[in-house]
Amino acid sequence: MGATGAAEPLHSVLWVKQQRCAVSLEPARAVLRWWRSPGPGAGAPGADACSVPVSEIIAVEETDVHGKHHSSGKWQKMEKPYAFTVHCVKRARRHRWKWAQVTFWCPEEQLCHLWLQTLREMLEKLTSRPKHLLVFINPFGGKGQGKRIYERKVAPLFTLASITTDIIVTEHANQAKETLYEINIDKYDGIVCVGGDGMFSEVLHGLIGRTQRSAGVDQNHPRAVLVPSSLRIGIIPAGSTDCVCYSTVGTSDAETSALHIVVGDSLAMDVSSVHHNSTLLRYSVSLLGYGFYGDIIKDSEKKRWLGLARYDFSGLKTFLSHHCYEGTVSFLPAQHTVGSPRDGKPCRAGCFVCRQSRQQLEEEQKKALYGLEAAEDVEEWQVVCGKFLAINATNMSCACRRSPGGLSPAAHLGDGSSDLILIRKCSRFNFLRFLIRHTNQQDQFDFTFVEVYRVKKFQFTSKHVEDEDSDLKEGGKKRFGHICSSHPSCCCAVSNSSWNCDGEVLHSPAIEVRVHCQLVRLFARGIEENLKPDSHS
Repeated sequence: MGATGAAEPLHSVLWVKQQRCAVSLEPARAVLRWWRSPGPGAGAPGADACSVPVSEIIAVEETDVHGKHHSSGKWQKMEKPYAFTVHCVKRARRHRWKWAQVTFWCPEEQLCHLWLQTLREMLEKLTSRPKHLLVFINPFGGKGQGKRIYERKVAPLFTLASITTDIIVTEHANQAKETLYEINIDKYDGIVCVGGDGMFSEVLHGLIGRTQRSAGVDQNHPRAVLVPSSLRIGIIPAGSTDCVCYSTVGTSDAETSALHIVVGDSLAMDVSSVHHNSTLLRYSVSLLGYGFYGDIIKDSEKKRWLGLARYDFSGLKTFLSHHCYEGTVSFLPAQHTVGSPRDGKPCRAGCFVCRQSRQQLEEEQKKALYGLEAAEDVEEWQVVCGKFLAINATNMSCACRRSPGGLSPAAHLGDGSSDLILIRKCSRFNFLRFLIRHTNQQDQFDFTFVEVYRVKKFQFTSKHVEDEDSDLKEGGKKRFGHICSSHPSCCCAVSNSSWNCDGEVLHSPAIEVRVHCQLVRLFARGIEENLKPDSHS
């Protein structure tokens, strides 16, 4: 047995699953390890050694062994066995985390209490863990399973980790957003939303808006410097696509997300503000899409009675319609970033690109502040004009089950930039080839009609608006521009599309978009590199 102080290593021979094991806890490394040790002494750890970081231990409990009968002869040698159970994270396949339990049996009560006390003291020092959370549950989103998912998969973990909660089951749209504006949120360590991307967007808008109001920042000013919130947002996926969860955790699994909240993970994420004529329209964290994706979301809104099938139906209809839209895109390249959209380096946990890009952006802003470098209004903008089937801006990969790589596989969550993807007018066949590449490993940007830029700000104005402004529009053209029955295979030029902003429809044909670097934080750590599933428990 080791020393009694929490600052010193603790070594004991205990029993795990009826096997004699050497168990060690080194506070300096904050790792609990155990390995089979059949002979006298601890022995050296072999290839079958198990370990769990203290940061991934959920709780430690004294195990009630009274009344239990142990048939093995090994257990009969212990007249009064004492035990403690470690509840911890176990990694499974495809980025999933599972709740695991490992019970350690001790021959002496004093030894058992020493292990309990030492582990609990170390857990108490983990200050990033939430103690009190506000939970919003959308009972209608996705397949209507939000309440059931929370009660069965999330609530037991929160109880085990001694996390207290205030729960609000929403009854109407925007209730979460309105509530965050009204209540005292200072008593909470975070906000949890149970639902899909729409529910997360509500909480996001409420939290950002409340924070700006408290700081006296005018959200309607396109160049306002927004203030980050101190509260983290946790997402329990219970929607149809759960894009944000998939892109930040690597899976849309409720138990995995709950465990990231319990262990107090933190991931900073960019947010884009979308303005029109000095009025804030919305914030976006995933997809801002004009043309193809805008038409899909607009059409699907009329077919809610179809359920989730409406997206497939509207997608097919939009593809067959093959409308293109004329306009002008002007953008400010994100020169501070250390990555590029086609470098094949996806955003992962502990991302170097996000960390380095943020530092570069801060240096850039300091230089502009002191007049050592060009300010934003005189920086070099680039302009692209033409007819587009789609204009997409992504702050993250936008990965989901159907598209594991997403719309932009190398987009980064916290590098202060957005990947601007322009799909120019092309044939239906070529556009289909482009769409299919989102479901496989091929480079979807490797087409002559596709352009991709990493930007920190961009503006779009449709040709329709430009012509109205210059009074050059002829009445008949606007009215009949979408009719081309004599050329059924052509790309129809229609006046205006809508914007798909994280699944919500924006009708403004002229917008200004700005990326706010690492404005919000989630209870997540980013997608971990492919680690082998854990063998403990």
